Amino acid sequence: MSGREVGSEADVCVVGLGPTGRALAHRAMRAGLTVVAVDPRPERLWGPTYSCWVDELPEWLPQSAIASRIEKPAVWTKTEHRIPRPYCVLSKQGLRDALPLDDATVIAARARAVEAHRVELADGTEVRAAAVFDTRGQGSPGKRRSASAHGIFVDEDVAAPMVTPGEGLMLDWRAENGAGPNEPPSFLYAVPLGDGTVIFEETSLGLRGGMPQHELRRRTLNRLAAHGIRLKGEEPTEAAHYPLDDRPPKAGLGQVIPFGSRGGMMHPITGYCVADSLSLVDTALNALQQGADPIEAMWPWQARLVYWMRMRGVYGLGRLTTDQSIAMFDAFFTRPPRQQRALLSAHDDYTALGSALFMTVATTWPFRWRYDLVGWTNRNRWVDWDFGRPEPGSRWEVPDHEDSPTP
Repeated sequence: MSGREVGSEADVCVVGLGPTGRALAHRAMRAGLTVVAVDPRPERLWGPTYSCWVDELPEWLPQSAIASRIEKPAVWTKTEHRIPRPYCVLSKQGLRDALPLDDATVIAARARAVEAHRVELADGTEVRAAAVFDTRGQGSPGKRRSASAHGIFVDEDVAAPMVTPGEGLMLDWRAENGAGPNEPPSFLYAVPLGDGTVIFEETSLGLRGGMPQHELRRRTLNRLAAHGIRLKGEEPTEAAHYPLDDRPPKAGLGQVIPFGSRGGMMHPITGYCVADSLSLVDTALNALQQGADPIEAMWPWQARLVYWMRMRGVYGLGRLTTDQSIAMFDAFFTRPPRQQRALLSAHDDYTALGSALFMTVATTWPFRWRYDLVGWTNRNRWVDWDFGRPEPGSRWEVPDHEDSPTP
């Protein structure tokens, strides 16, 4: 039994108003389409920290969406590498303000059923639209290949021994996190946020089931202590735990259009999603206005091949030791800029990505480690690894695998 309907049929209904959903609704509105957006808490400011390479952002996004900019972020493997490519942290408020929904119908409700041309809300109300985009993000990853991170927000003056304004650590593999050589690896990500704080975030990529929060926090604190940084224990934190292997949707008109992390735009190796999604918003809407399939427009065969190759990469990354990870990234960051960009962010540059993956494997040393990287040996390393439990009553105890929206 259907409930009441909301007005006449809209051109577009967007379900979920995270950054990608809000951008989609905003650009559809700007294109002259009638838009209905559905979200349980549409006025809530997003919680996670979102970052990207500056050159990934679409031209229509104003500079006010950027909170902090790093001209040459650092990577620590065996030595320090500098990436000559500007990187930024997005301003959550600035990004939201840049995506107004003044002429859209925004409904504060939870979607109970999402279909190709119909969305049923929890109270039975129906929203009908010519096209429905589902941007609600991902579910719990379970035992899938995952990204896990635990971030601690530290005042800039306290963080200064490691990170200063205008500087940032993209990947810090130095042996300072207290993990042994025969334990699953993790690295540090640390960047200034432009609000007087720096986030220090120990991160694990590619492990089946991910790494628990208490272990990531322990490793973060060990790194900070190695640089003389002692915390009070009252600093704000954020947790992330999400799957890396959601596939691009199959093409075909007349279906719900998954978008953002729900639509396969989660980068399988880096765990980034927002910038790629923002850059594909107009591609999807232009196809819709032309009567073409938005999924096919966003996912031509070149982009699907790139996704397939990146999945091979995350499988390899998820079975390496710390020393092997350092050797692999040391090889990768000697690749030419186009090859680095093809792996880190380019949506469909399959030729450069193929070269980057092949040469990274070919130049990883010692030679025998390449067998682990391609899966000929130790394919199931770290599966069901026991990280133990935090000490009962520990002041550092936090919920394991606390879910948060994806970056």
